[in-house]
Amino acid sequence: MLGYLIKPSKEEDLSRPSKRLKTFDSIESSSADSPENSPEAFGLIDRPTAVSDSDDGSIGIYFQDDLKETELESALPHISNDQEAIAEYELRRTADDRNEASNFAARLESGKWARGKSSIYVDAFNLALETVLEEEAHLFDRAELALFEHWRSLGYEAQYLYVRLFLRKTSAWHRVNEIKYHSDIADLPAAVEQLQTPRDIPSSTHLPDFTYEAGDSQEALQLKESFTFADDSNEEIGSLEEALNLLRLDELKSIAKDARIQGKNKAELIAALQRNSQNQKPPPNGVTADTPAIRRSKETRDGHFLGKIMEITGPCIRLSLPALQLFERVHLVFYRSTEWTEKSLITVILAKISRRTFPEYLVSRSLNIFTSRSALLEFEASIRTQHYVDSILEFGGTPRKDDLQRVLDVFDKIYPRWNALLRDEEYKDRSQYDLGEGAYLRRFSPAWVYTRIVHKGAHVLGRLKYHKREHSVLTELLNQRLFHLARRGDWYIRKALLEEHYMAAIEPDQGRNPEAQKKHWKRIALQTCEEGLQDRDCHIIYHYDLQKRIMKLEKSLKVAKREQHDFSHVRLIKPKERVVEGIRIEKDEVLNRRTSETGKGGKTVWIDEYENGGFCSVEEMCLSWYRTQGWKGYHSEGGVIRTLFGYLFFEILFLYIPNVFQTAYQTCPLDLHTDAFFPTRMSEINHRLMEIANGESERIIKAVHAKHCEKKTCVVGLDWAFALDDLVEIAKCFEGEALATICKVMAQDYQKRGGGVPDLFLWHPVEKKVMFSEVKSENDRLSDTQRLWIHVLTGAGVEVELCNAVAKELRHV
Repeated sequence: MLGYLIKPSKEEDLSRPSKRLKTFDSIESSSADSPENSPEAFGLIDRPTAVSDSDDGSIGIYFQDDLKETELESALPHISNDQEAIAEYELRRTADDRNEASNFAARLESGKWARGKSSIYVDAFNLALETVLEEEAHLFDRAELALFEHWRSLGYEAQYLYVRLFLRKTSAWHRVNEIKYHSDIADLPAAVEQLQTPRDIPSSTHLPDFTYEAGDSQEALQLKESFTFADDSNEEIGSLEEALNLLRLDELKSIAKDARIQGKNKAELIAALQRNSQNQKPPPNGVTADTPAIRRSKETRDGHFLGKIMEITGPCIRLSLPALQLFERVHLVFYRSTEWTEKSLITVILAKISRRTFPEYLVSRSLNIFTSRSALLEFEASIRTQHYVDSILEFGGTPRKDDLQRVLDVFDKIYPRWNALLRDEEYKDRSQYDLGEGAYLRRFSPAWVYTRIVHKGAHVLGRLKYHKREHSVLTELLNQRLFHLARRGDWYIRKALLEEHYMAAIEPDQGRNPEAQKKHWKRIALQTCEEGLQDRDCHIIYHYDLQKRIMKLEKSLKVAKREQHDFSHVRLIKPKERVVEGIRIEKDEVLNRRTSETGKGGKTVWIDEYENGGFCSVEEMCLSWYRTQGWKGYHSEGGVIRTLFGYLFFEILFLYIPNVFQTAYQTCPLDLHTDAFFPTRMSEINHRLMEIANGESERIIKAVHAKHCEKKTCVVGLDWAFALDDLVEIAKCFEGEALATICKVMAQDYQKRGGGVPDLFLWHPVEKKVMFSEVKSENDRLSDTQRLWIHVLTGAGVEVELCNAVAKELRHV
């Protein structure tokens, strides 16, 4: 058994995405960046509104409400991708001869578009499809390949309509009469008809090797010998509940008024109409088949309402699920990510035609990400299983005991498969992967996803007080060194806690008295903490908690003073607190009312009395005060740190590693924002950290600046606006070991450590020292990420101040 799709309750039927019945979107021609038109991100089968947890950099499913960038977007330059920018690019690249470059590949190469005949959206969609079929067609069976041939036979307008629906809330029905892509679709009814026309394909020759547990939901996802690209509401909408969800509130009220039904909101009106509607007569002519046409019969009460609803909405269209899922799989293979958005679709093209300089590196689009169709399908199944677990633990409020038991049931089912895949991956790591190749490829193994589920399962075991089994699972997680290395610190800390507090009462005492048994397990806990500190894959951010527990255990065990660990050189120091007084501007009543309505405090405004006397932010006011004390500085919120990292790690960022450079337009490798970046380049990173600690930073910065500043080469995090003289001066003021420690933290977890850096970066050219300052105004508190950075910086020996801005005077505007 290779994969699982967990059996849902009736409310969680996976045969159709959950938002199919809940949302209705009219399709406007306005900017896709507007909230009502924002694209739903790429997901697999289910499309809830909650955001999947990916705090460990794992591959997950991300949705419309999530602002998280995909790995591809993170690697490409930040460029404007709104409708105006797209129109500008297309207009600038339009061919003089409108018939030239009719082939999408030729258009991409020449950068020529013809309005009404081609579109950046359709070209990008086809680029993904053709690239995958050229290199990885073996991942698709003959039925799916036949569907792609039917796609190629569609006219431009039908393809354009499909792609724009694909980028929207694809789980929704759309009213055809409200689709307003007039500039690109001259004959909308014909485009809709093409998408809804049944088409024949051969039967599938390769069925998935999975055992599903979701009733007939898998059948709904399978391509049959006849398919359509889009569903027709006249054929598919047969239930009153589904039809009622197509209506807006005012339309529902009109229906309810005719039926003499009352309700305060949409949900109440729908429920009341459903209660009121009862099938009072059998289907006409004695027909017993349950079809949409029969259910819409005027002979029934449901049919009466259905008829009225369909008269209001007119014909509707939605994307057919089997074809939709197949195209989503294509994009998974092309983008090497299950995180996929409209921005991802067009970013490659916009990056290509933008006038920018990219670093020189060897592009290596791997062909063995998924070794077989079965591997790809199992990866999809594992992602769906992961989402099911997340939907219980993360999206539904505090999980109840029965919720935790459902997660535990999933854990029990995938656990044997996880162990088997671990053995396979360990064999591949020893025998098949070239040096550095495996780390990135492993992210596309079901074992990567299953490891995250096992991690969640260990948490559930703890919640249910199955501490012995939790300890066993944590031990197995720590024994493997292939998946989710960024979690190892968490696992060490939890395992040591179990050994200190619970295992003595659970495990056999082997003749020891109760006190001796407790000491025995405390010594094991002490050993676990020591192993964590010695583990090269245990990130620095966990060291303080492990050190603190070691000191606690040694005190409890009465270890001789001379044998105790001494962590005084890295002990966490609380930041110094400083008060800076200034003149704050009191906002007028209109502004105050506006901020009170949103429930959020707005940015405070101050007078920069130390420099130009103008209005400024609280951070700029405090920065001006520091300048009066001899400090230089920037209000950069991590910008200086990211820029220094970009300079110092330039060569390492663009070092050849298989699979991580999939396009020629990247500003960083695809694995930078994952925990695969550090171990893959550990030797080179440690060598560079040694150079930084030995004071080589100035030389490295000057060399990179001389080679790339004039061209403004696009490098992640590197801001060429920072003056070279300032960066060199900063490098001279930084203690080498402190800067090396900060760079190591960034290399270990670039994605999560990019935020939370204190507001102000300061350096004192005379005293040769640097300092960070976190500025807080009244009623402002430190966030967890800010506390973490203060921890890291103080632990590295860098001075940090907590600067409290206090208003000595209020001036009303």
